[in-house]
Amino acid sequence: MRPKTTCTILTPCFNLAILLILRTCLSMCEAKTLALPLKSQVIPSGYLPRPPNKLRFNHNVSLTISITVGTPPQNVSMVIDTGSELSWLHCNNTNTNPLIPDPFFNPNISSTYSPISCSSSTCTTRTRDFPIPASCDSNNLCHATLSYADASSSEGNLASDTLGFGSSVNPGVIFGCMNSTYTTNSESDSNTTGLLGMNLGSLSLVSQLKTPKFSYCISGSDFSGILLLGESNFSWGGSLNYTSLVQISTPLPYFDRSAYTVRFKGIKVSDKLLNISGNLFVPDHTGAGQTMFDLGTQFTFLLGPVYNALREEFLNQTNGTLRVLDDPNFAFQIAMDLCYRVPMNRSELPELPSVSLVFEGAEMRVSGDQLLYRVPGSVRDNDSVYCFTFGNSDLLGVEAFIIGHHQQQNMWMEFDLVQHRVGLAHAQCDLVGQKLLGLG
Repeated sequence: MRPKTTCTILTPCFNLAILLILRTCLSMCEAKTLALPLKSQVIPSGYLPRPPNKLRFNHNVSLTISITVGTPPQNVSMVIDTGSELSWLHCNNTNTNPLIPDPFFNPNISSTYSPISCSSSTCTTRTRDFPIPASCDSNNLCHATLSYADASSSEGNLASDTLGFGSSVNPGVIFGCMNSTYTTNSESDSNTTGLLGMNLGSLSLVSQLKTPKFSYCISGSDFSGILLLGESNFSWGGSLNYTSLVQISTPLPYFDRSAYTVRFKGIKVSDKLLNISGNLFVPDHTGAGQTMFDLGTQFTFLLGPVYNALREEFLNQTNGTLRVLDDPNFAFQIAMDLCYRVPMNRSELPELPSVSLVFEGAEMRVSGDQLLYRVPGSVRDNDSVYCFTFGNSDLLGVEAFIIGHHQQQNMWMEFDLVQHRVGLAHAQCDLVGQKLLGLG
């Protein structure tokens, strides 16, 4: 049996600027495109609660969107995560000016805020986001508690209110209003108010808004990009290859049925298909070993035997090109143990073999600078330390293949929730963004 997932949180470390393009269309009306700023920011460890299946990273990027919540609308900033279900807001009644961005949402000044009763069916909805089932508080309201392996915790009430995306107003969206947070980290200067869950769970944003399709494209050069909710009726110069979403009806202990799960078939280094047994890519009888796309995770993590085969072949094909870091005790983010020394005066990395993740019906090709990540602040003599951007899930105690957003750069990623499939196409995301911005 593969090990059970460790409860963890996400902690980003550098800034990323992205644009969000939100397309909405009511029946019998013309589709409208709304452009909103999307960026990332530093979130201290323990500040933002995460579901127990999230990985703990010391260096990661969180993609955030500025939206409004409540009536009158309050400006908030929320992390977008396709690996989470229920959206969360840090709630506090100290900020009484809704026009001033604040790391807290004040429910007391919103006329449309409505707490969820513990007798409501919403309160008994089963979700992996709750390691402890929701319960009743002293006011007969639905009370939720989150607790994590790093000793952080958060609790509050489930509620509903109006969420605004540009001119798109969405009343009655359910979220968690967390008013009590304990963390072992003393930092608390984050401006992020909460998390926007976008997986397949019934309480996620895309499920509540009945979004039929959403897409995103993240540039690898300047970290700009776009996220599109709704149809993408335009051409970016390539055709999509689709892979079906895996759906199972029977609950299994280590299978997340709300995740965007696909069938992983193999890995190529350059054009060489690695000799890996197909059984290693198939979930076992407990559900361990699923393959999921997760926008809330930066890098990609593979189960031990698959990771070891990739690591060995990448080492072979870079022998004589890159100088391996000779330090058996060094591993970036616990699980990324293939690292190299690169002279700081070198203007660019040498030519690297590509790595292709082969799914049923589609491939994701990762090449160039996407394959190595410079470890911030890590220097050996006059060399910077770069690590392979694939890690070993087993070292994290994780029982799944997790495809992070770093490997998804310069890919058009379409999630079709009606036909239950994911479309992939290589694209220049900076050019795609410019084209979409011209839609008006």
